[in-house]
Amino acid sequence: METRQQGLLDPEPVTEVDEEMVSDVDLNNTLTDEEREEILSELTKLEEDISTLRQVLASKEKHHSELKAKLGITPLIEFKQNFNRSWYDMQTSTAYKKTSETLSTAGQKTSAAFTTLGTAISRKFGDMRNSPSFKSFEEKVECTVSNIKQTKVGSQGGGGSFEEVLSSAAHASAQETPSNNMSESSDHERTC
Repeated sequence: METRQQGLLDPEPVTEVDEEMVSDVDLNNTLTDEEREEILSELTKLEEDISTLRQVLASKEKHHSELKAKLGITPLIEFKQNFNRSWYDMQTSTAYKKTSETLSTAGQKTSAAFTTLGTAISRKFGDMRNSPSFKSFEEKVECTVSNIKQTKVGSQGGGGSFEEVLSSAAHASAQETPSNNMSESSDHERTC
């Protein structure tokens, strides 16, 4: 015959023990009256000891609270101290130190990447500023500003700040007709 050892993963259901059957079993049949009395006596002593220890603990906790009150240690102060102690313990933990170092390294690498990016952009702007098309644009802007200043000086007989010249030129161009604008702009383009 083959005997099979039943394990945890076997599909056969585990039979539950009926609670009534357990209570029907009389464990006292195996104990003598003398042993039973001795166990009951020990149980009573243990219950008395537990009760006494609870009373002593309550008394000690009360005394502890009174001493704290005399020292001025309130629950809020105690909470702050516990929090500060826990915060310190956390900061000195290996996991916190490793995480802090990792974040610091990541921050340094990110900063270096942004610096490199900024340098590359600055170089591109420098290259662009030195390009012929940008110089041509810059010359056109300078020529336009010069023409606006000359128009302002010619019409009012005096100078002024760039903002005033620009403002009056914008005001003047808004009042002029399109045909006048065409002839003036062609005159300005010819001088530049």
